[in-house]
Amino acid sequence: QVQLVESGGGLVQPGGSLRLSCVASGIIFQHYNFAWYRQALGKEREFVASIATVGTTRYADSVKGRVTISRDNGKKTVYLQMNSLKPEDTAVYYCRVGYGSAWSENSWGQGTQVTVSS
Repeated sequence: QVQLVESGGGLVQPGGSLRLSCVASGIIFQHYNFAWYRQALGKEREFVASIATVGTTRYADSVKGRVTISRDNGKKTVYLQMNSLKPEDTAVYYCRVGYGSAWSENSWGQGTQVTVSS
């Protein structure tokens, strides 16, 4: 059974940085794609960034240049480094795992809260 555990969220001032982590278990980590999504209060969940098995990355326009997604296959962990944070980045951030281009065997973590406020 796939399990994703996110951590690293918290309260940060505008312009600050955070690094989120997502530890996966129950899968052959290097065979899967990973992504980060976020959901702000009262809004729909939205895509933030993804990283494929071969390391290809993709970013939402709203975070491009400020966010970096990476993976450590040895540690079975995916990271989201967020810099120059803005109040509009405030949301619950979720890790997602999927297999292949269709993202089959799809699973989500429980989320970690990021609050950007002075």
